[in-house]
Amino acid sequence: MSRGPPQELYSHPPQPQYYDNASVSSERFYDQPGNFDSYTHGRREPDQTSSEIDAYSQHYTPSSDNLMGMGMPPNMPRSGMPLVDPHTSTQTFEYGGHSGNPRAQEPYPAWTSERQIPLSKEEIEDIFLDLTQKFGFQRDSMRNMFDFTMHLLDSRASRMSPNQALLTLHADYIGGQHANYRKWYFAAQLDLDDAVGKSLNPGLQRVTTRSKTSPSKAKSLDTALNRWRQAMHNMSQYDRLRQIALFLLCWGEAASVRFVPECLCFIFKCADDYYRSPECQNRVEPVPEGLYLNAVIKPLYRFLRDQGYEIIDGKFVRREKDHEDIIGYDDVNQLFWYPEGIARITLSDKTRLVDIPAPQRFMKFDRIDWNRAFFKNYYEKRSFGHLLVNFNRVWVIHIAVFWFFTAYNSPGIYRSKNNNVPIPAMRWSATALGGGVSTLIMILACVVEFTYLPTTWNNTAHLTRRLIFLLIVLGLTVGPTFYIAIVNADPPKNQNIPLIIGIAQFFISVVATLLFAILPSGRLLGDRVGGKSRKYLASQTFTAAYPDLSRKARMTSVGLWLLIFSCKFVESYFFLTGAFRDPIAVMVGMKVRNCSDKYIGNVLCQNHAAFTLAIMYVMDLVLFFLDTFLWYVIWSTVLSIGRSFALGLSIWTPWKDIYARLPKRIYAKLLATGDMQVKYKPKVLVSQIWNAIIISMYREHLLSIDHVQRLLYHQVDSDTGRRMLRAPPFFISQTEKGNQGEFFPPGSEAARRISFFAQSLTTAIPEPLPVDSMPTFTVLTPHYSEKILLSLREIIREEDRNTRVTLLEYLKQLHPIEWDNFVKDTKILAEESKDGFVDEKSSKIDDLPFYTVGFKSSSPEYTLRTRIWASLRAQTLYRTVSGMMNYSKAIKLLYRVENPEVVQTFGGNTEKLERELERMARRKFKFVVSMQRYSKFNKEEQDNAEFLLRAYPDLQIAYLDEEPPRKEGGEPRIFSALIDGHSEFIAETGKRRPKFRIELPGNPILGDGKSDNQNHAIVFYRGEYLQLIDANQDNYLEECLKIRNVLGEFEEYNVSNQSPYAQWGHKEFKRSPVAILGAREYIFSENIGILGDIAAGKEQTFGTLSARALAFIGGKLHYGHPDFLNATFMNTRGGVSKAQKGLHLNEDIFAGMTAFGRGGRIKHSEYYQCGKGRDLGFGTILNFQTKIGTGMGEQMLSREYWYLGTQLPVDRFLTFYYGHPGFHINNILVILSVQVFMIVLVFLGTLNKQLAICQYTASGDLTLDSRKGCYNLAPVFDWIRHCIISIFLVFAIAFLPLFLQELTERGTGRALIRLGKHFLSLSPIFEVFSTQIYTHSILSNLTFGGARYIATGRGFATTRISFSTLYSRFAGASIYLGMRTLILLLYITLSIWLPYIIYFWVSVLALCIAPFMFNPHQFSVADFVIDYREFLRWMSRGNSRTHANSWVGYCRLSRTMITGYKKKKLGHPSEKLSSDVPRAGWQTVLISEVLAPVCMAIIFVIAYAFLKSFPNPDGSQPPSAFVRIGIIALGPVVWNAAVLITLFIMSLFMSPILEGCCAKFGSVMASIAHVLAMFGMVGFFEFLWFLELWDASHAVLGLIAVIFIQRALYKILISVFLSREFKHDETNRAWWTGKWHGRGLGTHVMSQPAREFIVKIVELGLWSSDFLLGHVLLFMLTPPLLVPYADRLHATMLFWLRPSKQIRPPLYSRKQKRQRRLIILKYGTLYLLVMAIFAALIALPAIFRSSIRVQCSFCTSI
Repeated sequence: MSRGPPQELYSHPPQPQYYDNASVSSERFYDQPGNFDSYTHGRREPDQTSSEIDAYSQHYTPSSDNLMGMGMPPNMPRSGMPLVDPHTSTQTFEYGGHSGNPRAQEPYPAWTSERQIPLSKEEIEDIFLDLTQKFGFQRDSMRNMFDFTMHLLDSRASRMSPNQALLTLHADYIGGQHANYRKWYFAAQLDLDDAVGKSLNPGLQRVTTRSKTSPSKAKSLDTALNRWRQAMHNMSQYDRLRQIALFLLCWGEAASVRFVPECLCFIFKCADDYYRSPECQNRVEPVPEGLYLNAVIKPLYRFLRDQGYEIIDGKFVRREKDHEDIIGYDDVNQLFWYPEGIARITLSDKTRLVDIPAPQRFMKFDRIDWNRAFFKNYYEKRSFGHLLVNFNRVWVIHIAVFWFFTAYNSPGIYRSKNNNVPIPAMRWSATALGGGVSTLIMILACVVEFTYLPTTWNNTAHLTRRLIFLLIVLGLTVGPTFYIAIVNADPPKNQNIPLIIGIAQFFISVVATLLFAILPSGRLLGDRVGGKSRKYLASQTFTAAYPDLSRKARMTSVGLWLLIFSCKFVESYFFLTGAFRDPIAVMVGMKVRNCSDKYIGNVLCQNHAAFTLAIMYVMDLVLFFLDTFLWYVIWSTVLSIGRSFALGLSIWTPWKDIYARLPKRIYAKLLATGDMQVKYKPKVLVSQIWNAIIISMYREHLLSIDHVQRLLYHQVDSDTGRRMLRAPPFFISQTEKGNQGEFFPPGSEAARRISFFAQSLTTAIPEPLPVDSMPTFTVLTPHYSEKILLSLREIIREEDRNTRVTLLEYLKQLHPIEWDNFVKDTKILAEESKDGFVDEKSSKIDDLPFYTVGFKSSSPEYTLRTRIWASLRAQTLYRTVSGMMNYSKAIKLLYRVENPEVVQTFGGNTEKLERELERMARRKFKFVVSMQRYSKFNKEEQDNAEFLLRAYPDLQIAYLDEEPPRKEGGEPRIFSALIDGHSEFIAETGKRRPKFRIELPGNPILGDGKSDNQNHAIVFYRGEYLQLIDANQDNYLEECLKIRNVLGEFEEYNVSNQSPYAQWGHKEFKRSPVAILGAREYIFSENIGILGDIAAGKEQTFGTLSARALAFIGGKLHYGHPDFLNATFMNTRGGVSKAQKGLHLNEDIFAGMTAFGRGGRIKHSEYYQCGKGRDLGFGTILNFQTKIGTGMGEQMLSREYWYLGTQLPVDRFLTFYYGHPGFHINNILVILSVQVFMIVLVFLGTLNKQLAICQYTASGDLTLDSRKGCYNLAPVFDWIRHCIISIFLVFAIAFLPLFLQELTERGTGRALIRLGKHFLSLSPIFEVFSTQIYTHSILSNLTFGGARYIATGRGFATTRISFSTLYSRFAGASIYLGMRTLILLLYITLSIWLPYIIYFWVSVLALCIAPFMFNPHQFSVADFVIDYREFLRWMSRGNSRTHANSWVGYCRLSRTMITGYKKKKLGHPSEKLSSDVPRAGWQTVLISEVLAPVCMAIIFVIAYAFLKSFPNPDGSQPPSAFVRIGIIALGPVVWNAAVLITLFIMSLFMSPILEGCCAKFGSVMASIAHVLAMFGMVGFFEFLWFLELWDASHAVLGLIAVIFIQRALYKILISVFLSREFKHDETNRAWWTGKWHGRGLGTHVMSQPAREFIVKIVELGLWSSDFLLGHVLLFMLTPPLLVPYADRLHATMLFWLRPSKQIRPPLYSRKQKRQRRLIILKYGTLYLLVMAIFAALIALPAIFRSSIRVQCSFCTSI
C-alpha cells in the first residue's frame, strides 16, 4: 500500500506571502507575538496571492512512488516510499528473479545492512525529511541532496568502513582540521560567542574585547580548539549525519550565495543553533515548502543582484558602476570573517543580530536589513597603482639595483665643479641613494595602498605604523648625502669623517633594500601572515594559509631564484651597465655650441645631449627589467626539462624498452593487480585491454582493418594442440622507430596516441584501487551556444562568398587517412544492406558519392554518419561528450577484466552482464552538461540535444527552466532542472520530464555567464571529485583507463583508520589536502596551418612545460579545462570559479588563487592528457588573447593579487609573479623598450645630423678633419649595438621553450622541422603583433575597463576577411602605433644609418601588416581590388543614412571609451549597435589621454627645434622652429573648422529647399568636406617640405612633430570638450543635412550643434589620416601581388597544405563573373591612378629639388 501525503499540502488555496520586498506586511512570519512563529504557522489566507511561493506539484504531480511522505511527522509509520525515485539514473534496471549478485538491486551498494552501517538508508531519509519540514527546504532540492549524500557515503564506504566514511565526511564538511566551517568558526571568534553562554549578551562583550590581546588569549585558542575536537569526538553518528545533511540542504538551495562560503557557514551555524533549541524540537506542524529560499536566500540574492543591475520593465539593465562601487561577492563574504563584521548585521528595527540569543537568530533572518550591513572592504580602483602595491618587491629589486650599478658607473654626474672626479665619500653616498630609491618605492606603495582600503576597518593602523617606519628609513638612507654633497663641493684636507659616513650610509641602504626586496609588505610591522594575534587569524585562514612545500621543492625554489638573479645581475652589470659607462662619461658635460632659437635663445639646444642622456637612462632601465624575464625563461625551462627526465618522460629513453615493456606496464600500472586472485595469466588480462584500445581506434576510423589485424592479440593453436594467445608483432619489432609504417599510417593520430600512452606508463603512477572501491567522480561541462552536432548543410556548403572550401573538403584534406577508412566502412555497410552481386566496372563510378560526401542514399542513417564523422573532427559538443563517455567504457572494461567471476556468474547471458557492467559505470561516473539555454533551444538544437540523450542515455543535462510571473509585472520564476536519457519523454511538448526541478531566487546569470552556469548545475554533481571540461575538448579510451591512477593523486585512497577527532588520531590528518590536480592538454588543432600550430605551441609551453616546473615549486594555479578538483574542498570554499561580472573574467584562475590561499595544494599530472581545440583564425586567436589580456588587467585589480603580492615569501612570490602577471608586464615593457629606443635614436640622429662627430683612425687617434672641435659620440654607437642585441634576444627567447619541449618529447628532427616551418611561415611577425595585442588590451583595461567574455570562434579559418574589417579591428590596437613608429624609423634611417636597423624595420612592419599577412587569400589580385572598392565605400558611407559598417560608426565607437553614452532611452534603430559604456574617470583620462600625448608632442618638438637652431648655410639666423611647427600643425585644424562653418551655414539654408528631391544631399555635403580636408592635410605637408627646402630628413622630423601635436590636440578635444555620446547617430546626419528638427534630440537641440562642431573638426582630421594610412598599407601589400603564384605560396604558408591539395577558387555564375570583371577594371585603374598621385607628390619634389625655387617673403619669415 502506498500512502500519499496529507492532502492540504498539495491542494492549492492561495498562500500568504513569505518574502517580498514590496509587501512586508503585518503577516510577518518570524514576528508573531509570544512563542508563535512561522515554523508553526499553517494558516491559509484566501485573499492573498503570491508570486513568490510555490508548491511544485502544480507543474506535474509526481507519481506516488517518489513522493516520500512529505509532511508526515517522523514518528508516523512509513510505508517504504523511497526518497529516490526508481526511475532515476542511480538505479535504472530491476533484475527480475536473478540472484547472481545480491547487491545488484541496491542503488548504493557500499551502504547496505551487511556492512555494519551506522545509519540505514531509511534513517538517513528520515533525517532529511525532518530537516525539510523544520526549515521549509524544497522537496526536489531535498531529494537531490539525499541522493548526493548517499553517493558520497557510497563512494567513501566502498574503500573504507562505513563508520569511517561518515566520520571523514563530517570532518571534511564540518569539524575536521581542513573543514572550512571549523576554520571560519575560530577566525570569526565564534568560540568566544558560544563559550560565554552564561550571559545572554555575548555579542557586546566580544566586540569590546577584540583588540586587547592578553597572553591567555593565545592559550585560550588552543584550549578552544581542543574543546572543539572533544565535542566532535563525542558527537553521535546520527548528529554528524544530521549536520552534514543540514549543511548540504542549506548549500543546495543557496544559488548565488554559494559564491560567498563564509556567509553560508554563518547561515548554517544559525540554522544548527536553532535546530538544537527546544522550540524547534517541540514543533509538530511542518513549515511551508520554499520558506528557506524566500526568507534566507532571496534577500541576499537580491542584494547581490541589485549591486550590478536595476530591473526596468522586467529586463535586467546594467548599472553604471565600476568595481570600486559594487559591493561584490568578496565584500559580502568578508563581512563574516571578523566579529566586528558580524556585529554590523542589524534587523529592520535596528537591533543587532548578535544581541539575540544564538538559538533565536535563524528565526530573524527575514528581518535582517542587509543593505546596512555590507560595505566595500577593498576598492578595486582602475589604476596602475595596483602594480606598485602588489608587486612592490619586483620594482625594488630592479630599480634599486639598477641605481646601485648605474650611480657607481656615472661619477661624472656628481663631480664637483673644480674636480674632475668626485671624492670617494661622494661616490659611496651617491651609490647609496639606491636605498633611498627602494624606500621611496615602498612609501609610494604604502600611500597608494591607503586608497584601496576603507579607513573603517582595523587595517589603517598597521599602514600608518609602516609609513612612519619607512619615513625614518628614508631619512637614514638619503640624509647623509646632503652633508657629503656640501663637503664634495669644497673638499677638506681630512676626508675620513665623510668617508665613514658615506660607507655607513651605503651599508644601511643595502640592508634596507634587501629587507624590502625579501620581506612581504604584509609582514612589515604588524604581521598579517605569521602574527599570533587573534585579529589576524581571519586573514591568515582565508588568504595566507599557503600549503607548505616539501623540503626538496623549497630548496629547488630558492635555488632557482638565486640562480636566475645571480646570472641576471652579473650579465646586467657587465653587458648593460658596462656598455653604458663610456657613453655617460662622454655625454655628461657635453654642451652644444653656436646654436640658438629666435625667441628662446640657447636654453634648449645647448643641453640637447643631456636630454638624450636622460632618455638613454630610461632605456637602460627598461632593458634591465627585460633580461630578468629572459633568465627566468631559460632557467625555468631547464628546471622543467630536468623534471621531465626525472619523471621518465622523455623520448630519449631507449625506444625499444617503451614498446617491448608496454604489456608488462599495463598489467602492473593500470590493473589493480594487488587485490586480484591470480587465476588468469597476466597476458590474458592485458590482451583484453590492448585489443579494446585498438578496436576503439578502428571505430574512430584511425586504423584500417589491415593495421588492426597486425596490432591485435590473436588466439592460435599451439604445437600441443591447446589454444594460446599470440602477442602482436608490434611489441617485438619496435627495435627502431623506422618500421612503424606497417602498424600505423606514419604520422597519424593513432601513432601519436599509442606513443603517448606507451611513454606515459614509464613514469611513476599511483596504484589503482579495484573498480568496486574507486571513488565516484563527475565530469562537468558548461555549454552556452557552442555547436552540438554539425548539420549537413554546414558540412557541404561554403560559409559565405569569401570561403573557398566546404568544411567537409577541408576536413578531408586534414585527415585523409581517416576519411579513407570511413569510406571503406560505409561501403561495407551499404553492401550489407543490399547484399547483391556487383560488377567491378560500375562500382568504380558508383563509389564516387562515397568519396565526395560519404553517402550515396540520402536516408538519415547515412547522412548522420557523415555528420558525426565531421563533428568528431571539428570543435563540437558531440566530440566532447563522446570523448568523455569513454570513462564509462573504461570502467566497464576494467571491471570485466579484473573480475572474471562476474562474467562466469552470468554464463552466456550477455544482456544481463552488460547491465551489471553499466550499473558499475553509472555508480562510479557521472557526466553533467550544464546547458544554460536548453529550454530556449531552436528546433535544430533541440533535435541535436535529443540525439545526444538517445546516444548516451546516462548523460545528464542541467538547464534553466523559466515560468512566466504569476502576476503582471512580476519577475519570471526560474528553476534549475536536470534530465537524462532515462527521463520520461512527453510527446506533446517534445520535452522530457525533469528528475529534479529546484526553484532559484531569481535569474542566476549575474556575471559573465560561465561561472554562473557552472554554479547552477553544481548541485547535480555526484561523488568526491569533479573534472572541469570545456565544450571543445576530447578524450580517448586509453587515457580514460588511467582514471583510477589520476584520482589517486588526491592522496585519499589509503585513509588512516583512526578517527579524525581522536586524541592522537587527528594527527594523521594534518597534511594539506590536494585541491586541484592539473593535467596536460593535447591541442588537436596543431598542424592545421601556422596559426593553429602557434596556438598549440603556446598551450604546449604554458600548459605543460611551465606548469610542470611551477607545480613542482608551488606556483601553479588553476587554468580550467582538464583539471580535476577536490569537489568537497572547492565547494565549501566558494565553488569551482568566481563570478563577479567583469572582475572575474578569467573565472577559473580565481578559483585556483582561492584554493591556494586557503591551504589547498595544487598538483600537475604528466601521464594523463585530454584533447583540446584552440582558435584557428587570426581574428579569433587575437580575440582570445584580448580576453586573456583584459582578464589579466582585471586580475591586477583584484584582492587576490593583493594578498598574494603582499603576503607570499619572496621565492614563491617571484614564481607567482613571473608565471602569471610578469609575462604580461614583460610584454608591456618589450613594446615600451622599442618605443623608448626609437626616441633615443631620433635624438641621436639629430645630434649626428647637425654636429661634427669625431672620426678615429685604426690606431685610435683622431683624424685630421676631426680635430677642430668635434663631438665624441663613438661610445654611444657601441651602446646602441648592445641595446639592439638585447631587444633581439627578448623576442628570440620566445621560441626557446617550444623548441626544447619538442626536442625532449619528439626528438631533434621533429624539433628542427617544426621550428623551421614556423620561421618559414613568418611566425615571428605574429609573435611581435600578439605582444602588442596583449599590451594594448591590458593597458586599455586598466585605464578604461570594458573587460567582457569574448566568445572566441572555434571554426576553421578559411574565410577571407575584408581589408576594412581588419583595419577597423586592429587600427587602434596596433596599426596606428606601428605607423607612428615607422615614420620615426624613416627619420632614423635617413639621419643615422646602421645595418642593425633592418631588424627594427621588420619588427615594426609586423605591427602594421600582420593582420593582412595571416588573412587567407590576401594576395589574390581580384579580391585585392574588390577590397579596395569596399574600403573606399566603408570610408565614405553612413552620412545620409545609418550604416552598421562605416568609418563614422567605427570612429564613434572608439570615441565612446572616453566619452561614454548618454543614458537616454530614445528608441532609434541605430541604437542597437552599441551597448552601455560609462564615461571614463577623469584621473585615467588625465594621464592616458592628456598628459602622455602632450609629453610625446613636447619631446619631438624639442628634437625638431634642435635641428632648426643652427645658422643657415649663408650664415643668417633661421626663423623660429616653434612658429613654423605651430603653423603646419594647427593649419589643417583651422582649415577644417573654416570649411565646416561654411558648409554648416549652407546646409542650414539649403536643406528646406532640397529636402524633398535630393535624398543624397547629406552625403554630397559630407564628401565635399572630406575631400577639402584631405587637400588641406596634403597641402600643408607639401608646404612644410617646401619650407625645409626639400631636405627629406628635416621634413620627416617636422612631420613627426606635427603628427604628435595633432594627436595630442585631438585627444584633448575628445576627452575634455565632449559630453557623452548619444546612442544613435542622428546628430551626425543632422549636421550634414541641416535638418535638426524631428531628430529626437529634445532639449539638446540647442547644445548639440556646438558639440557636433568639435566632433566634426576631430573627425575630419582623423578621416584624412585614416584615408592616407589605409592607402599606405595597401601600397605596402601590393608588391607580393606581382609575384607569380603569390596566392598559392601564401596559402601553403598559412594552411600547410601542398599546392596540389589546396582549395579551389570559388565558382561564380556568368553574371557574377561579368560584374567582377567590371569592378576590377574600374577600381584597379583608380587604384593605380591614386598610387601614381601619391608617388608624384613625394618623388617629383625630390627629383626637381634644385630647380624648384619660389620667392616668398612670408615663407622665409617662418
